[in-house]
Amino acid sequence: MPEPVKRVVIAGGGTAGWMTAAALSRAFSGSPLEITLVESDEIGAIGVGEATIPAIHYFNRTLGIDQADFMRATQATYKLGIEFVGWGDIGSRYIHPFTGYGRDLNNVFFHELWLRYAGLRSEKGRSVKIDDYNLSCVAARRNRFTHSVSGAQAPLGPINYAFHFDAGLYAKFLRAYSERHGVIRTEGKIASVRLDADTGFVHALVLEDGRVIEGDLFVDCSGQRALLIEQKLKSGYEDWRQWLPCDRAVAVPSNSVEAPVPYTRSTADDAGWRWRIPLRHRIGNGYVYSSRFMDDDAAEHRLLRTLDADAMAEPRRIPFCPGRRRSFWINNCVAVGLAAGFLDPLESTSIHLIQTAVLKLLALFPDKSFESADIAAFNRHTQAEYERLRDFLILHYKITQRGDTAFWRYCRDMDVPDSVRDTIALFEARGRMLISSDNLFPGHSHLSVMLGQGLKPRGYDPLADTVPEAELEAHMRSIRDYIERATAAMPEHIEYIKRFVGGAGDVA
Repeated sequence: MPEPVKRVVIAGGGTAGWMTAAALSRAFSGSPLEITLVESDEIGAIGVGEATIPAIHYFNRTLGIDQADFMRATQATYKLGIEFVGWGDIGSRYIHPFTGYGRDLNNVFFHELWLRYAGLRSEKGRSVKIDDYNLSCVAARRNRFTHSVSGAQAPLGPINYAFHFDAGLYAKFLRAYSERHGVIRTEGKIASVRLDADTGFVHALVLEDGRVIEGDLFVDCSGQRALLIEQKLKSGYEDWRQWLPCDRAVAVPSNSVEAPVPYTRSTADDAGWRWRIPLRHRIGNGYVYSSRFMDDDAAEHRLLRTLDADAMAEPRRIPFCPGRRRSFWINNCVAVGLAAGFLDPLESTSIHLIQTAVLKLLALFPDKSFESADIAAFNRHTQAEYERLRDFLILHYKITQRGDTAFWRYCRDMDVPDSVRDTIALFEARGRMLISSDNLFPGHSHLSVMLGQGLKPRGYDPLADTVPEAELEAHMRSIRDYIERATAAMPEHIEYIKRFVGGAGDVA
């Protein structure tokens, strides 16, 4: 009978460490599994992951976390999507919503109906925007939010949403949760990592003061340093800068000057893009840029010059290399968070990648035999996930219409993986998309980016012509009318937050 893992050691805190600790402590509550997290207050976390995607609901529900409690603790606001400014061309803007567009009719996808309808309207000298047929887009523009519309939320389905929150406060919140569930926090810097001479497995962490922390399973949450998975176990790294050219960020919080809006903003800039994330107590700001096209001092100056209000702290510079480890799990060590890889933060996927790594670890939790099939499955599925996300991010850069700076000309003209090239070609032909069901970003996400950045299909699905024109007109009008009524009835975003956070009870 294989011997169970008795001691888990998490190397590093921050969002990755404490999400891992919280999930493991919840899953193994009441068991003899000992979970120790080693971190040092002297080592700061990157902590810029303030925007999330809707999948975080599953993680928080798995832990049994009440949404109002979570929002109070993290100064959270709601997020209906991301507004992209200047990505298609200078002056352009669109929203990537978490909720889908419109409603299908007679087995014809809504966006194909819209392509036909937009053509008909254009023939009459009238333009029509697809954002007007998306409940989340219209609500975001009007700075409104609610958890539900008309009870069952018919006819357009539920409103999908995520959060903006203070990542440092989220880590503190999860630390308190984890310690209530028995996690042992050890303060100290890791000086070295001991391997078993016979097996090559990690045996222990040695701290600067000489303490030795032994374990059976080690989770590397040491950030980009990757103390275990890379510095000791030599995983190797796959560099994606040829497709995701940004490799630097500078981040700074600023004072709020207005009520927070329910969306993140990404504004294209000369050598990358700037983020704006509204929390209740401040604004998170940053500039993600390519060191090939802008130096650090210029990027910092540019960020500070574009803030809405005074900075609340000194800017922090964050170098990174977009890509992933060649192996995420080696022997008895699993990399989670930035130790596993770094993707351009454009679509707020950093916290999600922590979440999915932890959930896969739970699904494949080992015993002391550390079966190779389990390790291979973890690595295979994680690699595929990173590559799907990589492709979606590349799409944003590749289909820009901009050519005003060297950075954007590089992005527009760069060679891309065949998977991205095929997605673009298929859409350009007739607006078709074949997005796999295991893709985090479904068809409507790809649609928002491609249409939003000016990629116009040459035609549309012939099935759209099977819908009589009068029926098509009525269908489109009914969707717009419903969205108009629904958003008009929604409360202001900040007023809804005040009411909800002041109350109790989770909302699914």
